[in-house]
Amino acid sequence: MTNLLNILSRDPQTVSGPNENIVIVGAGLAGLSAAMRLRGAGKNVTVVERESVPGGRAGLLQKDGFSFDTGPSVLTMPDLIADCFDSLGEDMQDWLNLKPVEPLYRSFYPDGSVLDVHSDPARMAVEIEQIIGPEEAAGYLKYVDFVSKLYKYEMKDFIDRNIDSPLDLLTPNLMRLIQVGAFKKLAPKVSQYLKDPRTQRVYSFQAMYAGLSPYKALAIYAVIAYMDSVAGVYFPEGGMHAVPRAMADAATEHGVTFKYNTEVVTVERTSRRATAVITKDGERIPADVVILNPDLPIAYRDLLGHTPVSVSRLTYSPSCAVLLAGSSAKFNKIAHHNIHFGNSWRGVFDDLIKHKKLMSDPSILVTNPTRSDPSLAPTGKEIYYILFPTPNLDSNYDWKKLGPRYRDEMLRVLEERGYVGLTESIVTEALTTPQDWADQGMERGAPFASAHSFFQTGPFRPKNLYGENIVFTGSGTTPGVGVPMVLVSGRLAAERVLGKDSSYKSRAWS
Repeated sequence: MTNLLNILSRDPQTVSGPNENIVIVGAGLAGLSAAMRLRGAGKNVTVVERESVPGGRAGLLQKDGFSFDTGPSVLTMPDLIADCFDSLGEDMQDWLNLKPVEPLYRSFYPDGSVLDVHSDPARMAVEIEQIIGPEEAAGYLKYVDFVSKLYKYEMKDFIDRNIDSPLDLLTPNLMRLIQVGAFKKLAPKVSQYLKDPRTQRVYSFQAMYAGLSPYKALAIYAVIAYMDSVAGVYFPEGGMHAVPRAMADAATEHGVTFKYNTEVVTVERTSRRATAVITKDGERIPADVVILNPDLPIAYRDLLGHTPVSVSRLTYSPSCAVLLAGSSAKFNKIAHHNIHFGNSWRGVFDDLIKHKKLMSDPSILVTNPTRSDPSLAPTGKEIYYILFPTPNLDSNYDWKKLGPRYRDEMLRVLEERGYVGLTESIVTEALTTPQDWADQGMERGAPFASAHSFFQTGPFRPKNLYGENIVFTGSGTTPGVGVPMVLVSGRLAAERVLGKDSSYKSRAWS
């Protein structure tokens, strides 16, 4: 018993040897999060980025006077961003202006009904009562209580923590999660509280972020619904790319060195110890510790020269096709974020995950960022960020050929769903397909990384510590996918260098 307690109480592993000079490969959100924390702890930090700007997947496309965000479009848990600035002694509000998005989403259903999603439970209960009825509103309030408990029990012990062994999960909160039914399937758990298919969909579609059907995902992933639909949604002035830009600017002011337009091609190693990174131009950048922010399987294959069997066997989330459209048309019935559900729901996930084919009855996300920040487009113009989930590259589609035809299909569906005249109003556009995601360095063309199935989650997800002094960060490692998770991933990477008590602890979990 004493030995077991010693195992359970041990501190997470850290890198060995000197740790003064840190090289971070990739200026994605996770790499920036790690850089800010490590610099705040007094380390010498160099970030090497192949692109000309920071951000990674949270990229920027400037075209014909439009400023398009190319990656994540939904921002939640802003306290996690504030923590990064706190670690440098800075106030996020001096660098970044975040505005609440209201409603969080506007959801459209095939029967013609519309449901606005609000973060305030009392207001949301009124919305549900008016659209669906009082019993559903009462069930919603019980569901909020459930997901709030999940959040409380999961975060500190299971997400905001480096886990070296499944034994690390043996905490009092594990029993609490079992008691509230967190390890049952998500869809049946949601239906325990919500009886109407409209609310069931809007509070379980987030399973897609984890790469799973709500009928297959565990109820623990309802915590994403908490982050997404209870904690609130925000939009930065200047677009989503303003977040990494502000993080990089603050890090630079505090002494972090950024090398842009510089591609790392290998990590120099002596046995299990990294000694430097080598760039495409032949520059050797010495390092006591190397942190790798590229997609984890790509980092293994391209930078470390081998892929462990456990990584080669990973299964991946569905992908997506994203059409960025600059348009002269304005649609007054939509909000900033809009979800358009088809008649089929379970069929969407069967198509994408089970059969690996395009959706026969699409459910789609349309974001209209100029509704919150008109400066992103020329005067009188609008931006539409149109996301259709698709299979990843495990399917047999040739996206080089299919892409233009699927773009037309996306617009046909949108016109059918109420965006009449959108096609002819487009003045500039850019389409990103699963093949494009793969070309950008995402394994299997999956921007949501490896799926969060049970054996690819927590202690079973690819670990973030390799050898003596190599650390991974980003959505491919712990804790997982999504803007909040990759920001946490940066902190966990920093803690692999500094120790668990040295990195700033998030106000977001308190």
